[in-house]
Amino acid sequence: MKKFRKVLDGLTTSSPGATVGSPSCGSAAGTPTAAPTPKEIDVQETLVSENFQLCKTVRHGFPYQPTALAFDPVQKILAIGSRSGGVRILGRPGVDCYCQHESGAAVLQLQFLINEGALVSACADDTLHLWNLRQRRPAILHSLKFNRERITFCHLPFQSKWLYVGTERGNTHIVNIESFVLSGYVIMWNKAIELSTKTHPGPVVHLSDSPKDEGKLLIGFESGTIVQWDLRGKKADFRIYYDEAIHSVSWHHEGKQFMCSHSDGSLTLWNLRNTTKPFQVTFPHGKIQRDARKESCKPILKVEYKTCRNSEPFVIFSGGLSYDKAGRRPALTIMHGKAITVLEMDYPIVEFMVLCETPYNNEVQEPYAVVVLLEKDLIVVDLTQSNYPVFENPYPMDIHESPVTCTAYFADCPPDIIPILYSIGAKHKKTGYSQKEWPISGGTWTLGSHTYPEIIITGHADGSIKFWDASAITLQMLYKMKTSKVFEKPKPGEGRAAELVEEDPFAIQMVSWCPQSRMFCVVGISAHIILYRFSKYDANTQIVSLEVRLQCDSDDVISPSENENNPSFSEPGSHSPQPHHQHQHPASPGSRTPEGIKDSIPCLKVKDRAVRVPPGYQSELVIQLLWVDGEPPQQITSLDINSAYGLLAFGNCNGLAVVDYLQKTVILCMSTLDLYGSTDPYQRLTRSPRRNRQSTSEFCMRGLSNFYSDSKKRIRTSYQSLTELTDNQQSIDMERNKSPTSGHASRRAMLQQLHGVTMYSHDEHHSTTSYCWSDRESRENSFTRSRSSSVSSIDRDTKEAVTTLQFGESYGRKNDVLPTPCLWVGTSLGVVLLIPMSIPTDQEERMEEPVTMGVSGAVLMLKGSVLRFSFLDCMGALIQPPYEVWRDHNAPEDPDRPRRRKLVHFSPSSSQDACGDGHLAVVCSERQAKVFLMPSQSCLFVHNITESSFVLRADVVSVCNSVCLACFCANGHVMTLSLPSLRPLMDVNYLPLTDMRIARTFYFTNGGQALYLSSPTEVQRITYSQEMCDNLQEMLGELFTPIETPEAQNRGFLKGFFGGNAHTFDREELFGEAAAGKASRSLAQHIPGQGGVEGMKVAASGVVGELARARIALDERGQRLGELEERTALMMTSAEAFSKHAHELMLKCKDKKWYQF
Repeated sequence: MKKFRKVLDGLTTSSPGATVGSPSCGSAAGTPTAAPTPKEIDVQETLVSENFQLCKTVRHGFPYQPTALAFDPVQKILAIGSRSGGVRILGRPGVDCYCQHESGAAVLQLQFLINEGALVSACADDTLHLWNLRQRRPAILHSLKFNRERITFCHLPFQSKWLYVGTERGNTHIVNIESFVLSGYVIMWNKAIELSTKTHPGPVVHLSDSPKDEGKLLIGFESGTIVQWDLRGKKADFRIYYDEAIHSVSWHHEGKQFMCSHSDGSLTLWNLRNTTKPFQVTFPHGKIQRDARKESCKPILKVEYKTCRNSEPFVIFSGGLSYDKAGRRPALTIMHGKAITVLEMDYPIVEFMVLCETPYNNEVQEPYAVVVLLEKDLIVVDLTQSNYPVFENPYPMDIHESPVTCTAYFADCPPDIIPILYSIGAKHKKTGYSQKEWPISGGTWTLGSHTYPEIIITGHADGSIKFWDASAITLQMLYKMKTSKVFEKPKPGEGRAAELVEEDPFAIQMVSWCPQSRMFCVVGISAHIILYRFSKYDANTQIVSLEVRLQCDSDDVISPSENENNPSFSEPGSHSPQPHHQHQHPASPGSRTPEGIKDSIPCLKVKDRAVRVPPGYQSELVIQLLWVDGEPPQQITSLDINSAYGLLAFGNCNGLAVVDYLQKTVILCMSTLDLYGSTDPYQRLTRSPRRNRQSTSEFCMRGLSNFYSDSKKRIRTSYQSLTELTDNQQSIDMERNKSPTSGHASRRAMLQQLHGVTMYSHDEHHSTTSYCWSDRESRENSFTRSRSSSVSSIDRDTKEAVTTLQFGESYGRKNDVLPTPCLWVGTSLGVVLLIPMSIPTDQEERMEEPVTMGVSGAVLMLKGSVLRFSFLDCMGALIQPPYEVWRDHNAPEDPDRPRRRKLVHFSPSSSQDACGDGHLAVVCSERQAKVFLMPSQSCLFVHNITESSFVLRADVVSVCNSVCLACFCANGHVMTLSLPSLRPLMDVNYLPLTDMRIARTFYFTNGGQALYLSSPTEVQRITYSQEMCDNLQEMLGELFTPIETPEAQNRGFLKGFFGGNAHTFDREELFGEAAAGKASRSLAQHIPGQGGVEGMKVAASGVVGELARARIALDERGQRLGELEERTALMMTSAEAFSKHAHELMLKCKDKKWYQF
């Protein structure tokens, strides 16, 4: 615990400019400044660096770019591999684990050690890994790197410790799973095929042991060659040479037949009695044409042949559709007897697996479901019902149903909000799912003791909003709403939106939510804002629309040398429109200039009729920015709403607007320059409208577009960098990222990126001329900053944007005695403005009397764009903004109890018994943080957060019953600073910024938690709290549970006698070092994993894990003792039988003479 005292001697009356220049900036700790005051600030800081530790908690969503699939039929857990080297392991809801290969190589294949708590992964860098799943956080036990051959296929027989590995050269190697070393036994391709064969058979595409005899290995080569290899005799039993390339092979459980899928869309069935030609050839989707020729079909990539006890066998395959039908969706075909069912999929099929009742391949399979892994979805089909319904997926795999464009994270929400949202959202759930339970039900998970209500909000490209219950590190969708329902549908090819945003005019840019008042506000890509109220009743409402002209006739740009600081602006009142409904201002020829230039029209058309709205969030007000003289409205860069004041404020690069949503009026609409009054810290240069229009359309931060090509009239919308589902990530030149903007040199680039406009596309398929940009634009677009402190020529065209807003009780002027409602405004040039407000307190007066706002002239300054405001009392406690207690506006009126607004205020003076009046204001910019004492505006502490990068996200959060400032920088560092002293508490190099998506979606919240969009389809949650890291083991699910392996069916005497000697096959005797020798050391390199001892140490921290391991050990010991007892009993029986036979033989032979034998 550290105590900070600051005795300040007198009240300063220095100007804001002098106040800014006086503090010296410390890089290692918050630097106190000598600002005098008669008060003593006594803050008891309790946070220390030991309270912080950064680690990942859980990843939600669909695995991005999946490549492989595996299922453990006994443990009932599923594994999915991805192109980036990730592995997701799923069980029952709550059991969801993410692992990552350090190499980042794509996962080619996954194989469970069935009921052993282990997983083998084969990666594109030709390395095999063995994962230990008997701990809550799986870790690699062994790795084996192949040096001279490339891995193409792996097969691990059930209850075997020998893994077959096929390679690109056509060879088959054998790996001991326990020691992870190669056996000396190798099946070379030239031994497998006939010596007379002149061509190489190609890579190994299939390996499987015969269900009839484990000593027979079926090897499939890509060229169409199939060989059954006798492992004991080290020779080929038979060879099949087929004309078409093979993609997969599947056995009949009796081991007498197998089926192959081929590149020409055919299925061949082979009988072991006659391997000279296929027993049956079928083209399931190939119709016979008029000339008696078969239709050409696509390859059948995989087939599974599964038998049933009481019905015909299932033949399930992917692909094989005819080429002639263009635009057909990918399909999974299920053939059951004579019935053929084609299930069309929304996305291409990556892999599928049929789930069967038994893990033994020589028993009747009894399939009950099929798991289909698509490029962007995971579905499970119920095979037990004739209409093949799908199971309802309990995992949040549809986060990316429409691409995510923004996120918000709220921890420690009011406890009643989650049940209410769930009850509303449950009414709109889809139906038609299978009635059976989700078949992937492995693992165990219990609700931990350290849980509290958490909600994640995602905004999407189609204008939809999703509320998710994120409590206890799970994720479940609560409620979904569509903002597009407020607007008329734009007709393709015409209308105002069609020329600008062709695909997603309703895409969400940012959201603002007050859980206490349940007010919700969204900002869209078309420069529109929608305000929602929550109601449990449906209603008929007329949507009220306001149109705001937030565009100046002259642009305020920074001038480094000119002395003109009195530019001519229109008076603010001329920019304040009156409220009106949308239909009163239709798009018409009258709203254009004689030259046809658009003017005073919004981008979208609000519905002008009464609409029926269901329970939930209902639109209260729509605000749209207007076109001005052919220029589209600039993008909204900041937003804040306060339910106690009834006000909504938003800003962009032109200025600031404040709306009274209770009276539905605009009370302030000003350019940024007008907000300064006479205290403008910069010299401005006036530019003529005509001269500046070109630079505005090409270089300034645009509201809807990156560029506005007059010839093409097309744009790329700002969220494109978030939504493109390709793996062409925009790399960031971190070497150039040496210094933040000391002179605001590349402010436009940061604003364009962070607030919605990007000048690059992740999609390499759209690199046409209409989307190209100049070298200058490309250089500016990366996260770079100029070392120069002067303003470059490009930045002469840079406007000062409003980057952050905050309502709260504060002191607008230095001589204020009592706190009043204020609006804090932060700009892209590091300037902080205070605007005091006068709000009527009486409810009736509030609805009739206007709210007045006056520019105070109070100006504070920081280095870099202002990102965040927060307020503390003089004891260091966080002051929450005032809010209105939620009340349902659509509830029936009670005449005896009229509804009145209930306001909750957290006034700075309410806790000032010891400290007197005043409060602390925490201001964070992209380069530094400062703590000001209000109302004197003295800078108490200042801390330079970074010299080599810049801050992307900053939040004041509650951790361990205290508060701190959390920051995420562009160089990947996550930092926390104490408040109010700004001491560094944690600085971790966590995540190098490689994609704009991370910057736009990173979000800190209370309780030491944060999240970001790690891929277009996945949300990664992290914690920076030591307490949560310590409790994480309890919160995670157990992947492995001790389950007894099902016993094999009794084969019977005749089957055992005539069915071969499969059960007498001893792989150890054949593949062990004694018989096969050692493999060449240069062939593969064994790499010990980090998951052995360390993994056990981590797992040992949980009592449940310890008990589970003890139980597993006891079970294994008991199983061994049972087997020993059985062997002993068998030996005793055998000994008794031998003794009996010996005695009988002795009695028979004792009286015989020697010559009688």
